[in-house]
Amino acid sequence: MTRLRIGLAGALAILVGGAGGTASAATPALLAHQTTLALDGAATGWILTSTALVLLMTLPGLALFYGGMVRRKNVIATITQSLGVASVVTLAWFIAGYSLSFGVGQPFGVYSGDEVQSYIGSFQALFLNGVTPTTAHSLTPGLPEYLWIAYQLTFAIITPALIAGAFAERIKYSGLLLFTGLWTLLVYAPICHWVWGGGFLGAAGVLDFAGGAVVHVNAGVAGLVCAIFLGARKGYGKESIVAHNPVLTMIGASLLLVGWIGFNAGSAWTADSIASVAILNTILAAMAGSLTWKIVEIMEKRKPSLIGVLSGLIAGLVAITPAAGLVDPKGAVIIGLASGPVCYAASVWIKKLLRYDDSLDAFGIHGAGGILGAVLTGVFASAAVNSVAEGATIAKQVWGLGVTIGWSAVVTFLILIVCKFTTGLRVTAAQEDEGLDGHLHGEVMEGV
Repeated sequence: MTRLRIGLAGALAILVGGAGGTASAATPALLAHQTTLALDGAATGWILTSTALVLLMTLPGLALFYGGMVRRKNVIATITQSLGVASVVTLAWFIAGYSLSFGVGQPFGVYSGDEVQSYIGSFQALFLNGVTPTTAHSLTPGLPEYLWIAYQLTFAIITPALIAGAFAERIKYSGLLLFTGLWTLLVYAPICHWVWGGGFLGAAGVLDFAGGAVVHVNAGVAGLVCAIFLGARKGYGKESIVAHNPVLTMIGASLLLVGWIGFNAGSAWTADSIASVAILNTILAAMAGSLTWKIVEIMEKRKPSLIGVLSGLIAGLVAITPAAGLVDPKGAVIIGLASGPVCYAASVWIKKLLRYDDSLDAFGIHGAGGILGAVLTGVFASAAVNSVAEGATIAKQVWGLGVTIGWSAVVTFLILIVCKFTTGLRVTAAQEDEGLDGHLHGEVMEGV
């Protein structure tokens, strides 16, 4: 009985006070991924700003971008999905997502000398136990760990929020929330760890500066699986489904563009020359993608639509993301120019050919654009811009994409099966006909 009491007391001490072993409360032991904070004020200020910018991308950027493209009867439901995703991901990140993504993965590691090439992070920092105002992640010793957690959280939030565009106008809210929680822990966290958290893809030389594979390809592939699994919206391909308010989409796209500065330039982790080239490359590629999408649309339809021009803008942003701090401006322009026609083809021609209903082109823009950008990173990455680019090859990039696509597709499918037989996934035919706003949220849009 005495031993049992001691064991319970020890377990409670670890849960409340963190994994500090027998060290005193005044000098807790560092976790495997941690180092003592050596505060870099300039870097901290930049990442504080970047964190706000990346959060702006989801709320309200993506919410408005998607909200303007659906039919009026589903606007509130679509915008609410972004907030619901943000809430679930934030709590999942606090509970286990951060630890699984950025903890040192010794329990499941494959070792090469002294370097851990792991498949999943640790369980040391569950509920952020062991994180204090004086700790930093070893990747960023100049940043307070709390800030590093918040910055990476914003990336975790937007990734499943992007997926929601694939099944817009037909998913149950409860199903979305369950899917988001499981997907964050079982799909996003492992892939994030493989590429950015000390895992085997990063160790193999796979380059992803700001989330081409971790965010965009991951979300795009998952979105495609979701769109096929749920099936098309009622009337898809038989009746016109028109964006109710392109102006809302314009506002959302503009916020996304501004927020992407924190997404890409923030991924330099400090305000330096790499952040500078990343911000320039981001703007160049975005405008180049918008231009070439417009050209293709004019050639096919004789008129450039606002939705099309904005879609090209986002395509350019997606494609440059894995390369933003790794290529020179010439490379960024080429990547942006290629993104317009490639993403147009995926969003219009391929979708029509294969007859799947990717409602707001989550795969067409984020999946296809992310794949394009990741491959071209292997072509244009320059050690003169960033020493990390030394040894970059197309083969390494394709290897990373293959692993990301395979894991995302298979595990997303399994999660969808779980959701289907628990919360359910698809709304009823009557709810879909009348709109999700009133049925799921008790609110409707009037005159907007």
